[in-house]
Amino acid sequence: MSVPMRMCAACRTRMAKQDLIRVVRTPDGKIIADARDKVSGRGAYLCRNPECFKKVCKSRALDRMLNAEITDDTYEAIASILDGNNG
Repeated sequence: MSVPMRMCAACRTRMAKQDLIRVVRTPDGKIIADARDKVSGRGAYLCRNPECFKKVCKSRALDRMLNAEITDDTYEAIASILDGNNG
């Protein structure tokens, strides 16, 4: 059975989908961190490396990939997932 692979928005490394954090622009335009990989919409992925999180915050790569402005609340939700809180 093949494992779905995705690319980190910051370091551009290909990894197994389940090892990455998904950030989604929903059909109604909301941007959310999707810890459970269940929300429908346009997704971008970020590895769990704290350096990649810092890089993506600084470069605003997720904004460009999702064609939307990412709020500080969304970045805080991603940081929470990185810290081990699935919410």
